[in-house]
Parts: sequence; structure tokens; C-alpha cells
Amino acid sequence: MKTLYVSDLDGTLLRSDQKTSAYTNRTINRLVEQGMLFSYATARSYNTAHKVTAGMTAAFPLIVYNGAFIKDNATGEMLLENFFVQSDAAALILELISAGIRPIVYGFVEGEEKFSYLADEINQPTRDFVLSRAGDSRDRPIAGLAALLEGDIFYITCIDSPEKLGPFHEKYKDRYHCVYQRDIYSGDQWLEIMPLNASKSRAILQLKKLLGCDRLVVFGDAINDLDMFQIADEAYAVENACSELKKAATSVIKSNDEDGVARWLESHVIYP
Repeated sequence: MKTLYVSDLDGTLLRSDQKTSAYTNRTINRLVEQGMLFSYATARSYNTAHKVTAGMTAAFPLIVYNGAFIKDNATGEMLLENFFVQSDAAALILELISAGIRPIVYGFVEGEEKFSYLADEINQPTRDFVLSRAGDSRDRPIAGLAALLEGDIFYITCIDSPEKLGPFHEKYKDRYHCVYQRDIYSGDQWLEIMPLNASKSRAILQLKKLLGCDRLVVFGDAINDLDMFQIADEAYAVENACSELKKAATSVIKSNDEDGVARWLESHVIYP
């Protein structure tokens, strides 16, 4: 029996300082080298996920951008990709702009991964996010709306008030994969919109098939992890998880700040 182990990143594998601990890095590197089939699934990009998991160097597939892509941890090679239909993305972005929302648009522009935004029009929470990515090679501030629609688009992020974002979540939650929640660090309201096939659960099922696994064990902390809990054979919530996820869990393990996932894996992993 081949088991795939998948952990959420922020609030689960990462400690509260937004980093994996030396213990977690050593443990997962060792277990993967011994044959554990492991991945983590995150809303982060490959670039930012790599920064916060520095020291976790073993070769395993990563689910990034909430399932838009699966990449190899060691090489960055693309293993799976999901893009919007270009006309759908353009219509959605124009509708957001008309409602006074200034999104961050992720796409490949002339073959390079970029996140684009109207630099002179974004609100302060969006500006704070952009500033937190200072020096990122993907950073693409633009001045004109036409440039916002360029490239192959795969992810749209909006940071604004619930009054503005809530109606769009209701309108599009069945047409696209939408994640609507407050950021666990800043408390700002986010709406993230992706192609329908881009979700943690769908990417995990694709990865499970790719690796030939017949059993799935997952770990999480937030309500947006519920979809992967629903497809798992076993699902573990860290102690700091929200109450809704704990109710759906097989069991509750130690918190993220106690390296709960790595400690559970060290005691329970089953090798193929």
C-alpha cells in the first residue's frame, strides 16, 4: 500500500514566525530520503514557499498557488498546470475593476512568471502585500489596464473589504475555485480566484494518481483545508486549527509551534 502524506503550509507546517523549524526540515528530509511520499499544499508561490521552508531540500512535489501548479521542490520543474481561459480572466478582471477593486493578477508574461497590479491605484493592504515581496523577480507594477490583462493568467488575488469582496465570492464560487478568508497574519479580507480545476483537493488527487498511491493522509489548520480533509483516508488538524476543521479531523495533533506534523510523521509514517 502506497500512502501520500500532504500538509498545508501556513499555520500547519510553518511555525508562527512563518518558517519551518530546523527539526521539521531535518525530519522531513530524512523521511523523504527513506522513501516517504510527501508534499505540501499552499496558496503561496513556489518562490515564497521555498523561502519559508529553506532547509527542506529533499526532492518531492509541491502543490502551490492553491493547486494551480504542481512543481518539483528541488528543481522547480513544472509537473502540472492550470490556467484560466483568457477571455474569462479578462472579463472577471474588468468586472472587479469596475467595482472599485484593484486585483493582483498572476500570470506568465512573455514566458516569465509575474504578478501585476495597477501601482498607483492599489489600496494600503494590497500595497503592504506588495512591499512584503520587495525584490521578488515576479513583481510587475503597471500603469495601464491593458497590461493587467496580458499573458497566461492563472490566479487573481483581491485584498479589500468584505462589503466589496463578498458579492464576488457569492457570484463566482461555483464557476471558479474561490478562497474567501481573512489572512491569518494581517487579518485583512482576501478573495482568491482560480480556475475551477485549481484547488488543493483536485491537485492532490492528480498527484496521488501520478505517484500511484492508494491512501492519503493530510494535515491542516484552516477552513480552506476542508476540501482536502474530505478526500483523505486520514486527516489531522493541528492544535491551533479552527474548530470547524477539528470537527472534521480524524484526530488533533500538536500545534504548528510544536512541530506537530513532523512529530506525527516521525512516529506514524508508513513507507511504500
